[in-house]
Amino acid sequence: IVYHSYDLPWFRSLSWYFLLCVNYFFYGETVADYFGTFVQRREQLQFLIRYHRFISFALYLAGFCMFVLSLVKKHYRLQFYMFAWTHVTLLITVTQSHLVIQNLFEGMIWFLVPISSVICNDIAAYIFGFFFGRTPLIKLSPKKTWEGFIGGGFSTVLFGFVFSYFLAQHQYFVCPVEYNSETNRFVTECEPSELFQLKKYSVPLLLQAVLGWETVNMYPFQMHSIALSTFASLIGPFGGFFASGFKRAFKIKDFADTIPGHGGIMDRFDCQYLMATFVHVYITSFIRGPNPSKVLKQLLVLQPEQQLNVYRTLKSHLVEKGILQPSLRG
Repeated sequence: IVYHSYDLPWFRSLSWYFLLCVNYFFYGETVADYFGTFVQRREQLQFLIRYHRFISFALYLAGFCMFVLSLVKKHYRLQFYMFAWTHVTLLITVTQSHLVIQNLFEGMIWFLVPISSVICNDIAAYIFGFFFGRTPLIKLSPKKTWEGFIGGGFSTVLFGFVFSYFLAQHQYFVCPVEYNSETNRFVTECEPSELFQLKKYSVPLLLQAVLGWETVNMYPFQMHSIALSTFASLIGPFGGFFASGFKRAFKIKDFADTIPGHGGIMDRFDCQYLMATFVHVYITSFIRGPNPSKVLKQLLVLQPEQQLNVYRTLKSHLVEKGILQPSLRG
């Protein structure tokens, strides 16, 4: 309503257009990664997948040119401000939602543990702050205290460790989500990786006297849950501080009033801003290895001559390593 009074041409239309462009790019990347075999069977879709990034860039360029053509002399500064505002908003919201979906495809546990850890930290920090809070933590949020921050951190690590133990026992939560082109549906059935198989660990000497155990059985993923929970408790709250500063800048109490007494949806997810990105980076850096299914999908779309060349190269490599016996005909 405020910016409509300036009579800016194409302002609202361009904002929606850029939103559609960004969603087309990100979700097109997901379709190409996880539905490659299905898409290759449809000739009308092959063009869109093969030139997806070029089409996405062309769509963005069209929006960029429309923005330049819409510039009005007396509103240059305001229009460039809104152009930057639109891009930052898309970066924070659409990119995060795309990474959440990427994490889901790695297994439900990579979604449930991080998001539950942030929620647990929010609740525990409030409880500890309410009962024991004395020392202010940051001026942006006067009600946040060091006691709540520290208490919430320890509670979150403990919660993540225990919650991971229960989720790791179920195949539905630990198996990557894959698209089965034969049944035309998603499946979550697999042989759990080493991360989700019980292993025996030696208890440190200092804890042996307290617990009375020399060894303990646990899932390797539980060790990774400590890293996820630590991030949720140390860095996650800064997403909330960021949102608080943002609302103060515009002199508003909440983003919306969808939930009476608690603000809007964005007010409940302010601490989730960085979590999805961290989980995605963590998986790609420390967890994920080469994906045979993706390599196979790429091989299947090659020309027959290229497939034969790959076959011969792979065969000679396996013969050199002694995995395959050389054929009699050479």
